[in-house]
Amino acid sequence: MVQQNSRLLVVCGPSGSGKSTLLRKLFDEFPDKFGFSVSHTTRAPRRFEVDGQHYNFTTKEQMQAAIDRGEFLEHAVFSNNMYGTSFEAVQKIQKSNKICVLDIDMQGVIQIKKVPNLKPVGVFIKPPSISELEKRLRRRASESEDNLRARLNAAQQEINYGETPGNFDCIIINESLDKAYNAFKEFIIKSFESIEN
Repeated sequence: MVQQNSRLLVVCGPSGSGKSTLLRKLFDEFPDKFGFSVSHTTRAPRRFEVDGQHYNFTTKEQMQAAIDRGEFLEHAVFSNNMYGTSFEAVQKIQKSNKICVLDIDMQGVIQIKKVPNLKPVGVFIKPPSISELEKRLRRRASESEDNLRARLNAAQQEINYGETPGNFDCIIINESLDKAYNAFKEFIIKSFESIEN
């Protein structure tokens, strides 16, 4: 099981909100303090993705069997693909005495909030607007038009959830990367006092 009351940072936000960039900066600045929980997914790897580093790539059958065995802390389906965080991935980070970071979607956050005695610190990363988000996703050029539409629809639902009082400890609007990162870092240092020590 995941250690109770252990340090867990949950970061959520629509695809294209800049979560990955902010997390990369955090890991670069505090390499010994944070560990990234590598999620499982049934989608095909993108051209730059490495199995075990970006995601643990698996099949729907294998992942469903593991979920049925109770091996996942959270899991979700998006665009007909499964995504999830295994207990093992979180335990691996915790054993190294690092703060475990989860980059998950709204469905995952809802599930994690139901886990008894798990008190994660939640940060929601919000794009300045849906139109700016669409521009960012189009610049990536990694999605089909249908996938892009699905991501934008999901983004609006995630933003509504993210803005609902009580769902997150902190909401950061990522308009300027430097400003967003400074706010992100400041909040995390305050939340996990051991970082600076």
